[in-house]
Amino acid sequence: MMGPAGYLLAILGCGEGEANCQQIAVQPMVYESRADCLAATEAALADAEAAYPVIVADCRAASTRAAAVRADEVRLPDPRGWFAPVRTAAARR
Repeated sequence: MMGPAGYLLAILGCGEGEANCQQIAVQPMVYESRADCLAATEAALADAEAAYPVIVADCRAASTRAAAVRADEVRLPDPRGWFAPVRTAAARR
């Protein structure tokens, strides 16, 4: 079975609670693997400018439609700065 043709790195802005996050950008590059995409998230988040309390980098298969993500589904970094591998978020408070 073949995997996805590539991965896109989407930047989402999230508010508070159960409201859906809003896609604010998609990086123009298509990554060959999920690992390559995840490796690019830190730089993408550092460059993201948006008026949201939480900015999320989401790596998704280029061939799939984006699923809605709610702010309460995003795992923020713990105090040691570790992130959950599924979605990476940067809190702006």
